[in-house]
Amino acid sequence: MNKTQGKVHSIISNLVLVRTEGPVSQNEICFIQLGNERLMAEVIKVIGDIAYVQVFESTRGLKPGSLVEFEDHMLEVTLGPGLLSKNFDGLQNDLDKMTGVFLKRGEYTNPLEEDKKWSFTPLAKVGDKVTGADWLGNVKENWLDHKIMVPFKLKGEYTIASIAAAGEYTIKDTIAVLKDEAGKEIPVTMIQKWPVKVAIRNYVDKPRPSRQMETGVRVIDTMNPILEGGTGFIPGPFGTGKTVLQHALSRFADADIIIMAACGERANEVVEIFTEFPELEDPRSGRKLYERTTIIANTSNMPVAAREASVYTAMTIGEYYRSMGMKVLLLADSTSRWAQALREMSNRMEELPGQDAFPMDLSAIISNFYARAGMVYLNNGKTGSVTFIGTVSPAGGNLKEPVTESTKKVARCFYALSQARADAKRYPAIDTLESYSKYLEYPEFIEFAKKNISDTWIADVNEARNMLVRGRETAEQIDILGDDGVPLEYHVVYWKSELIDFVILQQDAFDNIDGSTAMERQKYMLNMVLGVVRSEFNFDTFEEINPYFKRIINGFKQMNYSEYQSEAFKKYEAEVNEIINERKKK
Repeated sequence: MNKTQGKVHSIISNLVLVRTEGPVSQNEICFIQLGNERLMAEVIKVIGDIAYVQVFESTRGLKPGSLVEFEDHMLEVTLGPGLLSKNFDGLQNDLDKMTGVFLKRGEYTNPLEEDKKWSFTPLAKVGDKVTGADWLGNVKENWLDHKIMVPFKLKGEYTIASIAAAGEYTIKDTIAVLKDEAGKEIPVTMIQKWPVKVAIRNYVDKPRPSRQMETGVRVIDTMNPILEGGTGFIPGPFGTGKTVLQHALSRFADADIIIMAACGERANEVVEIFTEFPELEDPRSGRKLYERTTIIANTSNMPVAAREASVYTAMTIGEYYRSMGMKVLLLADSTSRWAQALREMSNRMEELPGQDAFPMDLSAIISNFYARAGMVYLNNGKTGSVTFIGTVSPAGGNLKEPVTESTKKVARCFYALSQARADAKRYPAIDTLESYSKYLEYPEFIEFAKKNISDTWIADVNEARNMLVRGRETAEQIDILGDDGVPLEYHVVYWKSELIDFVILQQDAFDNIDGSTAMERQKYMLNMVLGVVRSEFNFDTFEEINPYFKRIINGFKQMNYSEYQSEAFKKYEAEVNEIINERKKK
């Protein structure tokens, strides 16, 4: 088939207008000839015979009249064994194969190792009826079972005509031959391609999430839980700990696969991820965390247009692993910079600007993207999920700006990082009263919590939250009227809320024990803290209250730093109970 060609007509930075000589479709990929280099670009608008294309590279030196060749397919990712432990850019070029400090213009690499042999075990047999995304076989990728599937693009039912025996194969070897109803044979290899802007929908059902995803972070798990297949976002000004929180989530969250999309981050922050991740221990397997991680990096000094593509690339890889029945956690840092890439393109096309010059349909773009996360039932009855947590970096910490507002409408969990908490060194700096998890109201989750945590769990969490609200109100009263201008019970309420803050909400991400807390321990500690909150105490003056509660908080903190139910833990627990009984009303 002859490819459509065209000539460069005019250039506005990385927006190039091409006069075409044949049919061109929206989001199609094309290559522009510049000397010996071929620059990759994507069609973003077509008017008559003029195609508007955004170039994923610098267009310096490009002249009108340059030859353009259209590829007749959208921007695609290559899916197959070997995606883990890799660092890709937004267009899925393997960064480790690149030479030099900066990406060379027009240099594209193959994302997967073509020569590497993989040990294949068949899961299906000749004569089986299969459809898109059905499992044909298994290869070991690091230590995970990587399923080789019927290509997602195949619609309808097929019969397996032949399947490879167990043995060593490269990704390009034919491992199965399928026959369609007309008897046409289709060879299948270990790799397949899929357009990044199209969601993979090869599943039977996509119910509302119901199972909690344990993250080990108390302020999330206890106060604002996220569910498997759920969506959340973390807005916060610079320096409030967004990246540290993401690192903690990637280490301790109950997920099989971690995908980090560093989208528009500063280069030094991404270098940190590249250097730290290979060294991090995976607490679940005792191996390196990197073995089940893929990083998609598109830093702020890389081409802007490719930044827009990077989050879609990450999401498509996530959906691919979900189709294998895995739990995937996708972290995007930061979706604000992705939105800025959208704004840049929209402005170049001279579209009518929305608020803060962002595209008018920003809300719809963000909503469509978040909707791709979720838990699904696969064709074979197994479940897989993509849980998505994006960070938002609002300029000046302004949570009223368009990206935060649009994300708020679609994400079910909101983790607001507060500058005041970060300044007070209360980490993670999530302001619980500003934050929320809509999953706490889901009947599916309420049912799950009753079965798996405790009958009263939701009521307990709401009680702790109410105490925090009352604590904040009394703190304001004390600030205005002074210590001796308010009744004693105000001081007691304030210190009970501080107890919840210090023991439940705050956590040391760098401590081996306190860095991650199992759900059983979280339940135990919350019950203990609520026991103090529900108790009444005898005090004569307000001066007695502060040192007394500080002793209780100190005891609880020592418990947090001790191995659960160890000798030390029980010792500190006994000390805390002793202190409580000193002034507790009988």
